[in-house]
Amino acid sequence: QVQLVESGGGLVQAGGSLRLSCAASGRTFSSYTMGWFRQAPGQEREFVASVSRAGAITYYADSVKGRFIISRDNAKNTVYLQMNSLKSEDTAVYYCAGDQLLRTQTMGARTRNLEVWGQGTLVTVSS
Repeated sequence: QVQLVESGGGLVQAGGSLRLSCAASGRTFSSYTMGWFRQAPGQEREFVASVSRAGAITYYADSVKGRFIISRDNAKNTVYLQMNSLKSEDTAVYYCAGDQLLRTQTMGARTRNLEVWGQGTLVTVSS
């Protein structure tokens, strides 16, 4: 099992961009379907985006489709979330997660019970 550490969160103006990174330890990163989830204050954790093991397939929540891009670099054991056209509604703690058994689209129906989670990084979008 890998360990995940998110970074790149911070304060950004509405309409701006931010890139999150999730660094994984270990040598088995490429065997994990990876995803990003977020949890806003007073709300439940929700799915944001996922990417297949080789990076060829991506899947997005409707709320971020066309604005966010998920990608991965298996040589660097890192998954990214490029966030563009940010809105105040995007304010949340963003978590990176991975699972060796789930398909990319299947991860979109899950918000818990994945194999491994990062500690989260806070993204605040000001209006």
